[in-house]
Amino acid sequence: MIEKKVYAHADTAELSRLLNEDKTKNFRHKIIATDGVFSMEGDLAPLPELIKLAQEHQALLFVDDSHGVGAIGPNGKGAAEELNVLGQVDVLSGTLGKALGGAAGGYLAGKQAMIDFLRQKSRPYIFSNSLPPIIAGATLAALDLIESNNDLIKKLAKNTYYFREQIKALGFTIIDGSHPIIPVMLGEAAVAQEMSQQLLANGLYVIGLWFPVVPQGQARLRVQISAAHTKTHLDQALAIFKKVGREMKIIN
Repeated sequence: MIEKKVYAHADTAELSRLLNEDKTKNFRHKIIATDGVFSMEGDLAPLPELIKLAQEHQALLFVDDSHGVGAIGPNGKGAAEELNVLGQVDVLSGTLGKALGGAAGGYLAGKQAMIDFLRQKSRPYIFSNSLPPIIAGATLAALDLIESNNDLIKKLAKNTYYFREQIKALGFTIIDGSHPIIPVMLGEAAVAQEMSQQLLANGLYVIGLWFPVVPQGQARLRVQISAAHTKTHLDQALAIFKKVGREMKIIN
């Protein structure tokens, strides 16, 4: 029997309650699944608390850190490194389509026994083509860059902090955090749609998100900062935000 339950966003109290409800059920396995970094908000999962719950309930912890690896942590190792729990996640999944080359493909990492099992039982893996060598090579090169030094990670963190502080100083509302995904909250879908279009017309491409992608009344623009951005780039983007924000009467 397979049973799936969904707990509220990062709500470890609700997760604990759901796990306790199932204590008497004779499940062969229990798996707690979470993102490492939530892509719509840029906030981190409460991994230390999730690890504790997994240990208490003899569950596996599965973390999709597609938005963490290569972006956060002192050495770019993702949410687990950022939260000082490296090596305590049972199964880690990620993508090669973001920080690690921006191409395609993904990976699973875990203990050797787990990976050996998945190689034999994972239908998507068994019946999929292998990655093209050029993508595998680009990914290895990206990993070499990250592992050789942490200059790019430091630059990304510096750029992120600068943009977050400056966009707030302009009067925009953002979801606080330290991740390079920066949601600029606008509320209504029509406002987010219009501002996204006006930013593009002024030379700045920023994706807008609204219901049903995000809850009603929480429409936003999703800014994504890169280590490749210079301060000039960031200042140009901020100037366009300021211009359009004032024209639309979103800021004073």
